[in-house]
Amino acid sequence: MPQITVDYSHPVEDTFDLDGFGRALHEATVEIAAAKPEACKTLFRYSDDCAFGYADPEANAHAIVHVTIGLLAGRSDETKARLTETVLELIRRHVEPEDGVTLHASAEVRDLDPSYRKFEG
Repeated sequence: MPQITVDYSHPVEDTFDLDGFGRALHEATVEIAAAKPEACKTLFRYSDDCAFGYADPEANAHAIVHVTIGLLAGRSDETKARLTETVLELIRRHVEPEDGVTLHASAEVRDLDPSYRKFEG
């Protein structure tokens, strides 16, 4: 815990500072949600295939970045909202869309289900 997933799409793969974003995201999660640094882990998932309303996908005029953070239950709604807002600010700082590209950025902080288990090996 926390379980963090970052989904992002073409055409921001070359302008997304993954290392800087990952580090800043972990620091924010530790500071705001009282997570342990060694527990922070992030999976980055890239997709070349996305759809945006009725836009022509070949135009490459839209990109998505969505961050999901799963935490063990117990954080207040205020803490989750503060972390979500911070994540959006970090996206603004670490993703530079090309001219003409609209970036659709979103974030969600949720409680992990009580059935959550993990192992390290």
